[in-house]
Amino acid sequence: MGKMPSQKDLFEVSGPTHLTYVNWNCPHHQRSVMASLVQGVYVMERDRQWNRHGHDARAPAWWRSFHFEMREALVDAADSSVFGAVYAFQPPWHLLDPAAAASAPHYVVAFRGTITKKASASRDLKLDLQLVRNGLDGTSRFRAAMQTIHGVVAAAAGQPHRVWLAGHSLGSAIATLGAKAMARAGVALPTFLFNAPFPSAPVEKIGDRRVKQGIRIASSFVTAGVAAVLHQGRGGGGSCDAFAMLARWMPNVFVNPGDPISAEYVGYFDHRKKMEDIGAGAVGRVATRNSVKDLLLGVGRAGGCEPLHLFPSAVLTVNRGPSPDFKAAHGIRQWWRPDLALECRTHLYY
Repeated sequence: MGKMPSQKDLFEVSGPTHLTYVNWNCPHHQRSVMASLVQGVYVMERDRQWNRHGHDARAPAWWRSFHFEMREALVDAADSSVFGAVYAFQPPWHLLDPAAAASAPHYVVAFRGTITKKASASRDLKLDLQLVRNGLDGTSRFRAAMQTIHGVVAAAAGQPHRVWLAGHSLGSAIATLGAKAMARAGVALPTFLFNAPFPSAPVEKIGDRRVKQGIRIASSFVTAGVAAVLHQGRGGGGSCDAFAMLARWMPNVFVNPGDPISAEYVGYFDHRKKMEDIGAGAVGRVATRNSVKDLLLGVGRAGGCEPLHLFPSAVLTVNRGPSPDFKAAHGIRQWWRPDLALECRTHLYY
């Protein structure tokens, strides 16, 4: 692996400058561009905080090189911070490749994560707490995001697959909620989730593989048992049906094992196969769609909604390269680099 670019490198100013042509059929190109558009939202909020306007604004560099226009900035009414953006793909006609353009999005709705500096910190951290409590869907920020997603899908004129969602960290949670709501309505939107939070015990950080597997297997049997008792008492398996409805939605989930916020997705999906291998697939499938904490708190009692962080199906991409610290492992910047050691696997729900 070559020397990592310095902070002064153009990577840090405008994204993947090595990507001079975007092949919209290439997952690596898709990942790089979606991460750059999410970074554009971060920089818009920093521009706002630092009063950078017009030619001084740094955010446009993150989308213009990929021929996107920023159509709408999503502003949180609680603190006036920019938390999302709607981008429209507008390539010059002389550069338009019809075959490649057919796979490109018409619109991208992107959401940033937590910024712990200046005016946005208080609001973002409150939303992080709501996320842990599985109450993000009741916040004004999510309602504004959902309204925007509905509007953009309507503007796509019968081509909802040309509307892509992307988010990082807290923004991934907002994108997940929006995508799940659309999937339940029969509209599966391409979704890119970078370092999505998985609020559970960090089992993935345990070094001993046998201990880790033992904990997961025991946890699955406990979860399945609690779910069976509670669902029977509540009169049915509505949560099972709601979870199965999401199976046709296939989000792209990007995680780093060095990131304690998202690393548990690695074990979550790998454990499903392990349960099948030991002949406990049915138990594993029940555990896949439930968590003991949320079952006991009554999550899903109304409407059969499963916890935010659980997915039926996904394309999981793991960055196996070295990360020197938490900031690097959890950061959005890693996802547009060309020298990543990636492991990609598709997980389907049966």
